[in-house]
Parts: sequence; C-alpha cells; structure tokens
Amino acid sequence: MHAEPQKEHAWLQQFVGEWISEMDCSMGPDKPRHKSQGTESVHSLGGLWTIGEGTGEMPDGNQGFTQITLGFDPARGRFVGTFAGSMMTHLWIYEGTLDESGNVLTLDTEGPSMAGDGTMAKYRDVVTRVSADHRILTSSMPGPDGTWIDFMTAHYRRKA
Repeated sequence: MHAEPQKEHAWLQQFVGEWISEMDCSMGPDKPRHKSQGTESVHSLGGLWTIGEGTGEMPDGNQGFTQITLGFDPARGRFVGTFAGSMMTHLWIYEGTLDESGNVLTLDTEGPSMAGDGTMAKYRDVVTRVSADHRILTSSMPGPDGTWIDFMTAHYRRKA
C-alpha cells in the first residue's frame, strides 16, 4: 500500500514546527475565564499526517498533555483525525472540511457533555490559519437554540 500526498495533506504540513500557545477558556456561567500558556510540537508522519504534541497548564494548576493527529481521507473527501489528552479518557474523533478560502478547517466531533450527565454532545473545533506563523483554534458547542457557542480559543504562534 502506498498513498501519495494530496493538496489537503500539503495544507496540513504547513503546521509542522514548534509553537507557543495562549489559551482562553470559559469555565462556566458566572465563573472567571481560565487563561494559560503552553507549547506544541507538530511533526509530519510520511507527509500524510501531522501529529501535534502539546503541553500546558490546566485550570487545576497541573500540567496537561495532549496529542492531535490530522490527515485527509481522499476516499471520503474529508479531513480526519483524533485528539487525546492526559486529563480525559475519551478519544475524540474528528471529521471535517476546509473552506473555500483555504484558511479555515472545521472539524466536527462528539464527546462527553459538559453537563456531566453522562450523555454525549456535539463539539466543533475550527482551525483558522492567520499567517504562516499564527493560527487560531476555536472550540464550540451548540447552545439551546442550536447556534454554536465558543468556549475556548487558543492562539498558536510559531517559535522564532
């Protein structure tokens, strides 16, 4: 089996490198927002996948570790991936598309509801390429009326 990288794989490769992150996260209604910094190292797996390994301070003060894989499945015509973190047992499965501008990757997923009631909920992560050295990750979930509500924003800036 041999797969040739497509233009979508090349799009992902632009994120290979070392990054510094600044995150702003809602901790719930009437609670102060959590702001933290971290780092991420993104490397390529055969030009078909990117693997990002991140670390940053969690709201409880402990260090959190994350790993994200992103690729493109030509058979499905969709970006695919996973996200795992040291602070949770759920493996997040991504599927998404790149917008016509070529700068916004929207990834849909499903995971444990923030209500803590044991149900699953839909989530959306949007990666916006601002420049070669700056990208934004915005996480959101549907509100009561179905519109997406942002609860986390992280700015990633390439290390000099």
